[in-house]
Amino acid sequence: MKLRRFLLRYYPPGIVLEYQRRNGDIETKSIDLLTLKPECDVDALVDRIILEEPLLSDSKKGVVRRMIYKLMDKLENQNKTRKFYLYKILRAHILPLTNCAFNKSGSKFITGSYDRTCRIWDTITGDELVSLEGHRNVVYALAFNNPFGDKILTGSFDKTARIWDTQTGQCLHVLVGHTTEIVCVAFCPRGAVAATGSMDRTAKLWCVDTGTIMATLEGHTAEIVSLAFNTEGTRMLTGSFDNTARLWDVSTGTCLHVLASHSGEIAAAQFDFTGDLIVTGSIDRTCKVWDGNTGQLLDTLKGHQDEVLDVVFNSTGSRIATASADGTAKVYDIERGRCVATLVGHESEISKVQFSPTGCQVLTAASDHTCRIWDSITGQCLQVLEGHTDEVFSCAYNYEGLGGGYLEPMFVYCR
Repeated sequence: MKLRRFLLRYYPPGIVLEYQRRNGDIETKSIDLLTLKPECDVDALVDRIILEEPLLSDSKKGVVRRMIYKLMDKLENQNKTRKFYLYKILRAHILPLTNCAFNKSGSKFITGSYDRTCRIWDTITGDELVSLEGHRNVVYALAFNNPFGDKILTGSFDKTARIWDTQTGQCLHVLVGHTTEIVCVAFCPRGAVAATGSMDRTAKLWCVDTGTIMATLEGHTAEIVSLAFNTEGTRMLTGSFDNTARLWDVSTGTCLHVLASHSGEIAAAQFDFTGDLIVTGSIDRTCKVWDGNTGQLLDTLKGHQDEVLDVVFNSTGSRIATASADGTAKVYDIERGRCVATLVGHESEISKVQFSPTGCQVLTAASDHTCRIWDSITGQCLQVLEGHTDEVFSCAYNYEGLGGGYLEPMFVYCR
């Protein structure tokens, strides 16, 4: 193997090595620095990295050291807060929106709607770039194939999913096989596999290049409402109204573990960055932390007085944020297994929660017509984003800003 170049990854902190195999294939591997702090011993860290990584020799110490200092500089400045202001109001669709998503760079975003279309937008100008038309019912779920961003996956109440070319808007494949509405979709991080989850109690894996079914994942006894891949794309997680989540092997389509402990329907399920942890949120008012390899229940996080509607890890996997119908969000420290901040201020249920890329802030979307930005350490509300006259149900960060989707037929990007 021959080292070609170094790449820096800020969120979560890490160094990516691009190398060439003997057969000429170009691949990458990551050196994760999830616990990096500004006060760490850089020389000792460099020595350990060189010792443990076969691609690196002593001659690369200087390069590794410089990259670590860049990461540390980013960490030292990540707590600087900024105020967001209303940047664009887009009358995006003639009917209400269902969802929104950024590409990785944040240069484009997509919106889905009850008007049966998905639309691609330029984030800076607010111009509509392409309208993706062809579905015969509500476009409910959507995703970019990040980090590439050259394809879009849409799932519809017409029982089909579609893969689209981002640049041209051409429909590359119509994915036919589900018998009822598709409510969640996801791309494998490596881009070769797409996944769909449906009210028909199954999930399906599809080949992105050909549009053919690779596997039908059966076993849930109620609707599947959540899908997630681990970072490597080797495993997939499904969450269902049957009160369970299931962990699947992507290559074989076999169920590895059934995560059964909740007493109510599961609303959301996610992997942490490493794939070693899983979090599930349920209408039983709890979220649970699981071992991502064995499926063992590690902890039950309590405190909400009503349904937990959304859950998310920060980029390093050290904290979890939850959103609840009780009108609060909470931040939990995973190692200590306790709530470290309760975010109080919304006047009604919170349906979506997101960490900023740095993890220093939390963004919430609620049915009180607002989004709020919070300090994830203190729980202080830093800003209220106002202007809508109906429920805010979807929101997203990119590295530079954030966006939200609303029951009103518009999309607002705040920066």
